[in-house]
Amino acid sequence: MEDREKKIARKQFKNMIEGKKMKQKPTKTKKFLAVFDGLKFSQSTLDYALQLAKETDAFLVGVFLDEFYYRSYNMNKILNSNKNAEELLEKLDAKDQETRDESVKLFEKACNQESVDYSFHRNTGIAIQELKQESIFADLIIINDGETFNRFSVNPPTRFIKELLSDVQCPVLIVPDKFKPIDKVTLLYDGGPSSVFAIKMYSYLFDRSPEIPVNVFTVKEESKGTHLPGNKLMREFIKRHFPKANYIVEKGEPEEQVLGHLRYHKANDLVVLGAYRRSEISRWFKASMADILMKQLDTPLFIAHNK
Repeated sequence: MEDREKKIARKQFKNMIEGKKMKQKPTKTKKFLAVFDGLKFSQSTLDYALQLAKETDAFLVGVFLDEFYYRSYNMNKILNSNKNAEELLEKLDAKDQETRDESVKLFEKACNQESVDYSFHRNTGIAIQELKQESIFADLIIINDGETFNRFSVNPPTRFIKELLSDVQCPVLIVPDKFKPIDKVTLLYDGGPSSVFAIKMYSYLFDRSPEIPVNVFTVKEESKGTHLPGNKLMREFIKRHFPKANYIVEKGEPEEQVLGHLRYHKANDLVVLGAYRRSEISRWFKASMADILMKQLDTPLFIAHNK
């Protein structure tokens, strides 16, 4: 009789433990950073971040780089031209703080509406250093291509973006000002290890994304054949990650062929490319290629490089 009661108790305890396990919410396996200037909030960064976080079930962190000396106004001009400078500066600082607070609220509200798990960081140190530090502990950074983190606006690629890409510790998704739902992916491949590394990183991060068309795009010299570099091995690799991928091999100058392909068709591409650093051996996936794409196209760019 005692053995029977023990068996029943053990079974009840086992059922209780298993029941708790079933009720536990699965842990998010990826951490994406959506990077914002609180004084010039990027709606497109938010929209892309929400789409990708939902599709991959990622945890989203809003990183607000509120550099301590960055203001929306010219402090020196006010100090030199206004008798009540201190009072005016106090009002302007309060207004800036209100704008930054409102940006955080917009982020929180959007995440709650879309049922995306999130947190946010408000960093007041040197913006580029803060973001590089954050990148060590992240799987992906999502940032607008026009971010400067100062009161001036310049055309992409900005100095801030260039500096970030030269020394970042995780892949970066550079997004344009206008959000367009991604409905196609173009993997730029030149046969080098950096382009393959970028494709690997993209596939690892977006393995849960909806099935959308994927093109593997390669440019070869006029005198070369039409086979992919490392043809057999590359096709074997791609088949594991993107079994329905389409292969496109063009001849000519890489910049011209890539721009021509992306510019003259209707799909909203996400472009995956490798090395950003000029020191990389890659023949064409270097800083100039990424810069050209940012200048010429309104297309999200997924950039990753192995070091």
